[in-house]
Amino acid sequence: MTRRLPELSRLELHCLRRLWSLGEASVREVQESLDDEASYSTVRKIFERLEEKKAVERVRRNGAAWIYRSQVSAPDMIRKEIRRLVDVLFDGAGGPLVAHLADMDAISLDDLRAVESRLDEADGKGEATQARSKRPESRDGKAES
Repeated sequence: MTRRLPELSRLELHCLRRLWSLGEASVREVQESLDDEASYSTVRKIFERLEEKKAVERVRRNGAAWIYRSQVSAPDMIRKEIRRLVDVLFDGAGGPLVAHLADMDAISLDDLRAVESRLDEADGKGEATQARSKRPESRDGKAES
């Protein structure tokens, strides 16, 4: 049975991302990597919450400090958060998100070509066809492109 991914706050996600990049780390190491974005006590509390949510685990002590490791994979958590963003802000449609990314200069033509290539690969496997069939309909009843 697949374990359900936890609901995380923005700061919890930020700390978890730092932990992913460090592999294993103490609260102090994560806090120092945040560039004064949060105090030590705040980050310690965040790690308590992450532990309660089973997003991190204590793996060993290093002196008085606990060393933590993520219990959730980065790709799974990122996928979950992107799905939540798309569902909440774009009613499940990815096209408007891509358009906004282009407007913000957050995606390049090379990025779009790479996405197109992935869609073509998935099309061969039947995945993109299913995803494309889930596009919202326009006002005239046709699927939007």
